[in-house]
Amino acid sequence: MNQEPPTDRRDIDPAESEAPDPETDNANDELPRIAFATFVLSLSHSALVHLGDAPNPVDGSSDRNLPMARQTIDLLSVLEHKTRGNLTGEEERVLQQVLYDLRLRYVEVSREK
Repeated sequence: MNQEPPTDRRDIDPAESEAPDPETDNANDELPRIAFATFVLSLSHSALVHLGDAPNPVDGSSDRNLPMARQTIDLLSVLEHKTRGNLTGEEERVLQQVLYDLRLRYVEVSREK
């Protein structure tokens, strides 16, 4: 029996999907569980790298790139705005605290120049 692959996504049975479920996949136990707070903290770390407060994971350097730091902070701000009313209390607190800390640090670093 020679079946052709489905051409319409509606023809695919979700139970037959080969995509791993990030909530239950334990293939990479060394990675943190995928959650909103993990995503926010990942973006926060990226901003800290650009602020020169954390080493670059690629080469270990601590270079400052204020435009990239600002862009990441602005991205977190957009995320805060677009998710307003859709977060748990804890998620909202994490996002607000990260934004407060990063904005304060950005001002400090930009004044050092």
